[in-house]
Amino acid sequence: MKYIIKSTFFIVIISLFCSCDLFKSKMGVFKVLPTPQKFEIFGYSDLSPQDIVHFYNSENKKLPLGSNFLREIKASNEEKDAQLIFKIDSNIKLKNEGYFLNIESKKIKIIAKDRAGLIYGFATLGQLVEDCREQKVNLPICKIKDYPLLSYRAVHLDVKHHREKIEYYYKLIDYLKKYKINAIIAEVEDKIKYESHPIVGSSDALSIEEWRKLSDYAISRNISISPLVQGLGHASFILKHEKFKSLRDNPNSDWAFNPLNTNTYKVQFDLYNDALRAFPHGKYLHVGGDEVKTSGGNSGKSSLELQLIWLNKVCKFAEKKERIPIFWDDMILKHVGLYRPMFQPKMKKEEVELIWQKNENKLKEFLPLLPKNCIYMRWNYHSPEAYGNKKAIDWYKKNGLKVMGATAGQTRWVLMPQRESNLKQIRDFAVSSIQSGLDGLLLTLWDDDSPHFELYKRGIMGFANDTWSGDKISKDEFKKTYRQRSFSFKVSEPKFAFIDQLETPVAEWKNILLKGNKRNFLMKMENPEEEGLIELPKLENKGDWTKKFKARIKKAEEIILISDSVDVKIQKLKKLASKNKYTLEVYERVNELVKLTSRLILFLKLFDQAKSDEERIIALAKISYLKQEFFELRDRFEETYSKTRIIHKPQNYILDQDHHNHLANQMLSFNWQFTSELMMFEKISKQLNALPN
Repeated sequence: MKYIIKSTFFIVIISLFCSCDLFKSKMGVFKVLPTPQKFEIFGYSDLSPQDIVHFYNSENKKLPLGSNFLREIKASNEEKDAQLIFKIDSNIKLKNEGYFLNIESKKIKIIAKDRAGLIYGFATLGQLVEDCREQKVNLPICKIKDYPLLSYRAVHLDVKHHREKIEYYYKLIDYLKKYKINAIIAEVEDKIKYESHPIVGSSDALSIEEWRKLSDYAISRNISISPLVQGLGHASFILKHEKFKSLRDNPNSDWAFNPLNTNTYKVQFDLYNDALRAFPHGKYLHVGGDEVKTSGGNSGKSSLELQLIWLNKVCKFAEKKERIPIFWDDMILKHVGLYRPMFQPKMKKEEVELIWQKNENKLKEFLPLLPKNCIYMRWNYHSPEAYGNKKAIDWYKKNGLKVMGATAGQTRWVLMPQRESNLKQIRDFAVSSIQSGLDGLLLTLWDDDSPHFELYKRGIMGFANDTWSGDKISKDEFKKTYRQRSFSFKVSEPKFAFIDQLETPVAEWKNILLKGNKRNFLMKMENPEEEGLIELPKLENKGDWTKKFKARIKKAEEIILISDSVDVKIQKLKKLASKNKYTLEVYERVNELVKLTSRLILFLKLFDQAKSDEERIIALAKISYLKQEFFELRDRFEETYSKTRIIHKPQNYILDQDHHNHLANQMLSFNWQFTSELMMFEKISKQLNALPN
């Protein structure tokens, strides 16, 4: 009996060992973002992640930062004893930031062009190791040759209306490094504690030292952070304060500085100096300058002339500080009549050329006044492929001016980005920039209506991929890779896709309770319940409401069906995902909100169609319960978002005049996110006299 037991035990152990070995030897599914320039897989190696225990560098260099995915790995004095060998060789025939990554049966070799290339070679190895661990397979035998097609790949960090918790920014830096983003332009506005003018900084702002430490952390991971401190226009965060009202171009508006007031520059340069101390490793100083016309206090000078007076002064300041100034270029082109063709992709080439023939001389008149040390940032979020946009870029280049593009992962979209995270537009501008020989591209992520930053990440990954390798993979293949990299290889297939599906309900939700597209204007209405919200059913006109809002009811029904489908997918992903479950939690909150608002529409229909007092009471009870559900959901929203974000403004915060009607700037509390729902439940309580206060 003992022999049988021992034999059985031995057989079980041998079986487990063999099955484990066979399991380890399976070929895994490996997807890397950004897509390498060349990635050849020849089979599977003898190396599992846990087999990588020693590294070797001939110059006794330490592993680059961000190599913590290699657990318990130690330096070896002998190359033959190491599983991982790496070095920097500036003579290899690759672009800057490039690397070779070769995995053999028992060795991993990384040869990088420079320090950045080494960081990125390890970032790629990290993704391969991540896939190995999740799939329980060995590393592939492979050869990777890789380098970026654009040298400057920057993400915009806009914190004008809120900021994230500082630990989230550190995690964000690691995330951007993983996908080979090498720059951030931080639009700090009042979220920095300016030492020169303390009144400008919000009480919840980060100190210069806190931003500097983040900047140090970023540059160690090859990410340079440059500040964007808005000037000339978009200056409400400064000019709203009584102390600076004398600097206004228009005494009744906090929007723009007077460019002829010498004190304008004293204040702006003071703030610039503080920002440069906070971000000491940046190459640039972004000075803003968009969406503004000034009169110079009715000086008689043209708005363009005034803007160029200002631009020359701030560019000279940047030069003294050894920073390259960046300037939004829209107003220059708008003032001379060349703006419209840039946003008309269907406009024929001939028509564009006629417009340029008519107006180019106006632009050339000002050419001597256009600073040569400045980068003119040609922003186009929806139609970078337009011939008019390409024409403007070519004009700058032809006339010896520096130009860079700016695309968008987020503009004025509530709750979450739309248009498939703007993936097509991002790719169009990235490819156009590569073909035009530009040095870089910026991905703007505007905080205007303040979606959660987690919901930007698909767009960021698309941008990272396209600026690195262009259109090497299809959009559908990118989405599969995004799901694998973000959540799990188990959910890469299209049946798990839900983000595009959710976009339609979100787009319809925005105005489903409103008369027209008025969400951003509700807070400025004298009587928003009547001016902005749709009317409620009337007892004396049973059924009329349903007829009037037939299309809206249909939308609500469609939203609920889609929302149910999205919820099923999110729940599956939450079970299958090996990482980034918080991202799914944020999407889950968004989905719950759009569904709840549509259910309110259907309950109002029930009330309108009620054939008896009893049915009417039942409909009202459903609405009352839904109101309770809403406040519970609102609390869940706050709980989820506040894990990473400071969601309420300080009680002493001064709101500006909000010339652009930014939702996130319209109140101190997080209630701005739910304005129409809050107002509608209040309206129902008053008019139907049935809901508890």
